[in-house]
Amino acid sequence: MRPHRLLCSVLATATIAAAGTFAALAPAAPALALENGLARTPPMGFNNWNTTQCSATFNEAMVKGVADSFVSLGLKDVGYQYVNIDDCWAEKTRDASGNLVPEHTRFPHGIKSVADYVHAKGLKFGLYTSAGTKTCNGTGGFPGGLGHEQQDADLFASWGVDYLKYDNCNNQGVDAQQRYKAMRDALKKSGRPIVYSICEWGRTDPKVWTWGADVGNLWRTTGDISDNWSSMISRVHTNDDLAAYAGPGHWNDPDMLEVGNGGMTATEYRTHFSLWAMMAAPLLIGSDVRSASAATQAILKNTDVIALDQDPLGKQATIVSAGGGLAVYSKQLADGDRAVALLNETGATATVSTTASAIGLGGSPSYTLKDLWSKATRSTTGAISASVPSHGTVVYRVSRAGAQPDGWYQAEDATVAQGAVESNHTGYTGSGFVNYDNVSGSYVQWSVTAAQAGPATLTFRYANGTTTGRPMDLAVNGTAVSTGHPFGGTGDWNTWQSASLTVTLKAGANTVRATATTVNGGPNVDRLELTQP
Repeated sequence: MRPHRLLCSVLATATIAAAGTFAALAPAAPALALENGLARTPPMGFNNWNTTQCSATFNEAMVKGVADSFVSLGLKDVGYQYVNIDDCWAEKTRDASGNLVPEHTRFPHGIKSVADYVHAKGLKFGLYTSAGTKTCNGTGGFPGGLGHEQQDADLFASWGVDYLKYDNCNNQGVDAQQRYKAMRDALKKSGRPIVYSICEWGRTDPKVWTWGADVGNLWRTTGDISDNWSSMISRVHTNDDLAAYAGPGHWNDPDMLEVGNGGMTATEYRTHFSLWAMMAAPLLIGSDVRSASAATQAILKNTDVIALDQDPLGKQATIVSAGGGLAVYSKQLADGDRAVALLNETGATATVSTTASAIGLGGSPSYTLKDLWSKATRSTTGAISASVPSHGTVVYRVSRAGAQPDGWYQAEDATVAQGAVESNHTGYTGSGFVNYDNVSGSYVQWSVTAAQAGPATLTFRYANGTTTGRPMDLAVNGTAVSTGHPFGGTGDWNTWQSASLTVTLKAGANTVRATATTVNGGPNVDRLELTQP
């Protein structure tokens, strides 16, 4: 079913031929693999490029308006946090000290002022530059980072940048690994945690995905996406072969989302969003959220699909079967479930089928299928099938009926203080869930067993049907491990999401307590999941 792989964008093609000579960077001493603790799940946020490019509409007011909309539309509550700006934010020349200067018309108050505004909303701020002498825009471009890595990294840190997209234009033929490692090391020395996005396009050999995990948190695997079916699905065909390279802290990036920009149908946009989530790709909104329609919001805020993308296990979906324009993808999830996507690339409605055993979930007499778009739930003895419209995708979350994987600890079996076990909402596992009383200090405490001493991931499955976060203090063996840990809105009380953190456990018995910190109490909690390497 694979079409011919598209070449990278014209922009990428033109870049490699940059004329002139440049003094190559001196070889750096070997550096350790990237271990910055960031992007443990794929980044979620916004980037303006697909909407504005370098037009006059890209300015300080727009960026602040996007941050406002993240909060007012509930995008922040479902996980979107990075408000990133792309090319054209800088003046054409550096200042007398060699520093980059924000373009005075677009950003009259400077970049730090905008970053401060974004931070005040409880969000994070991202910036762009290129691993070359100039950035990618137009014929002249803006000053790039090649040869200025530490100076730029220190400047970005001083402005409060949380995310850096580092492009590949005007690179003067300098080895890609050398250029991208130089900025990696500079960001580390800056002292500020900054998610590092390598935008090399998978253009040169060895391919960036073979070395990217040691250098960045994510790396572009394709050329630039466009707002049409052909462009979008071609990026899927490149990226879906690379599952072995993705995982917590290091992700394949098939480029930003086009959902809401108008070039595809609602069905195609649902496929776009579904496949990005299945591939554990970054979810960076590329449309103007300030004017997002209800239909666009419904896609971008589908918390069931977002949960696949943000699953703490960090597995990218793999192809189970493909042929004749029909494909089946399977994604392993941390709670023992599988997500399955049934894709129809043809021009007519078609039936797409697989089985529970084919997607890696055999061994049960029956299974529960939840359609993550229609929200319908049904049972099956193993057959998984759907009538899928042209260019459509049906996504199921598949679970074994009646089985509970090792490492699950149900909330209704824990110690509950100022709360009640209830079952008046759907989608929980076990016999119910805990509804915290609406008071600060209410808590659920589990006794869990660790197979060995050392790091472990705790994942809380919860529902919060409000638009207001319900943060909780988390403690292990009586010691606080996270204060005010976020438990954002999930859309409704029947929609469950996960919140995770990494802790250190002792071998054998441990206690884990989740305590409400506000007068609203905690979210409804279904279970705690314990995983160890």
